[in-house]
Amino acid sequence: MTLILLGAPGAGKGTRAEYIMEALSIPSISTGNLLREAVKNQTFLGLRAKDLMDAGKLVSDEVVVSMVKDRLMEPDCANGCIFDGFPRTLHQAEELDKITNVDMVISIEVPDEVIEERMTGRRVCQSCGATYHISSAPPKIADVCDKCGDALIVREDDSPEVVRQRLHTYHEQSEPLKGYYEAQGKLRMIVGTGTVEEGQKLIAKVLGIE
Repeated sequence: MTLILLGAPGAGKGTRAEYIMEALSIPSISTGNLLREAVKNQTFLGLRAKDLMDAGKLVSDEVVVSMVKDRLMEPDCANGCIFDGFPRTLHQAEELDKITNVDMVISIEVPDEVIEERMTGRRVCQSCGATYHISSAPPKIADVCDKCGDALIVREDDSPEVVRQRLHTYHEQSEPLKGYYEAQGKLRMIVGTGTVEEGQKLIAKVLGIE
């Protein structure tokens, strides 16, 4: 089964992807990870992407889709995969349709105000990378990591201004994908504001693996 997870930044796509990976024994494909790996390994596409990024330009859809196409040829994708954060635009969705068949698209619905609270309340240890949240998963001592005792910081992309900009970009560029896949009869929408366990139950119901 080939799936796409849609949802705003901070909606919980990564958590849902981990559950689906284990339940269906299929890999999760993140274009961000593909780009970093290709650049690190200095592949042909990686070098093209690096040239664009070094010039301050966005990596083209052509390069991203080519990376996805190469990844789909790997043996672990034989029974499908999960696309996490891809496609981001209607053009990318149309290009993806040319190289593989998407069985289902799951959109994780979370209100903007909940996203803002989740992301702006996140704190990260600058040494060991442990993650906390000031209300839902606070450290024992404010702004101090439980694991290593170093200071916790607010990541730049978790600042209120950046979070709002990322949400604006999502609504403008990615949300139209819901209509695109609904027209194909592939869209399923689930509430993303509950606990991890509640989210897993919703995913299981949608996939028919209860």
